[in-house]
Amino acid sequence: MMIPPAENSITASPISTRLSLVRGKVFKTLILVTFTLVLVHLAEAQQAKKVPRIGLLVPSSASSDSPRRDAFLQGLRDLGYVEGKNIAIEYRYTEGELDRLPDLAAELVRLNVDVIVTAAISSVQAAKKATATIPIVFASVGEAVDSGLVSSLARPGGNATGLTFLAPELDGKRLELLKEAFPKVTRVAFLWRVPSARADLFKEAEAVAKTLGLRLQSVGVRGPDDFESAFKAAKSGGADALLVISNPLANTHRARIVDLAAKNRLPGIYPSTDFVEIGGLMSYAPDFLYNWRRAATYVDKILKGANPGDLPVEQPKKFEFVINLKTAKQIGVTIPPNVLARADRVIK
Repeated sequence: MMIPPAENSITASPISTRLSLVRGKVFKTLILVTFTLVLVHLAEAQQAKKVPRIGLLVPSSASSDSPRRDAFLQGLRDLGYVEGKNIAIEYRYTEGELDRLPDLAAELVRLNVDVIVTAAISSVQAAKKATATIPIVFASVGEAVDSGLVSSLARPGGNATGLTFLAPELDGKRLELLKEAFPKVTRVAFLWRVPSARADLFKEAEAVAKTLGLRLQSVGVRGPDDFESAFKAAKSGGADALLVISNPLANTHRARIVDLAAKNRLPGIYPSTDFVEIGGLMSYAPDFLYNWRRAATYVDKILKGANPGDLPVEQPKKFEFVINLKTAKQIGVTIPPNVLARADRVIK
């Protein structure tokens, strides 16, 4: 005999069962969509954090250093880095006031940049004092080992590496070219910034000068207000030629130096082609724009995990001797044909 169901028992209808299934699917779909959105948001946030930041610490002004900055940016682009897209750059310029270097370096450290790119011994020293962990790439320094920036060129050690330009050797070569161009020159004004990170530069150049029958006159400047008096001292001391030593102060105020050399009719040889292109007489130097482009390759390697202490310091491979004949005519000197023949470039 069949027992009828109790009056209070509930039997689910097919419609209510389907509604329950639909609600369950909708709920699962919402969970899946929410989870997907969270993952996308996290992925985007993670991607945003991956954009590396470079701190560019420049010991001169934005205007005077623009060609080298542009060369560095081009080097980055050649490697696939585009500023504002997949790399960010924090710019810090001293505007020629080198006592600002420690504070500017400290700012970049506080910003926790991935790499600090700079040039000149004083700038690298300021960066190294500010951090022992953030990698530092120098685009051009005179003596990386003797100044204590690295342990050796092959194995720099520490957190700094980059490119050097052989300062003492080049100053000697410049004196040779100056004497060859002007055999009657006997006394050369040695224009440099004091105090210098390389106090021995004058002694090293003086040793070369003696072999050439030249006497060096040390003419030091501490700031931009000293240039006028420095040239007066050079002329009163009997200088009949000028050798300008590479340093951030001179690079920032190169137009003023070139102008004073012309006014005092001092044939000069300079540490970069930048001086000759704006009216300096002669220069003998490595290709600094090439150095800045090459600095980008160091940045790339470091961002990809390389240890700066294991990346060898590069030495210059190409040097350029440039002569400005317009300036020669202006100051009343003649460049011998044999010297002109040695020039890589002549500005007429």
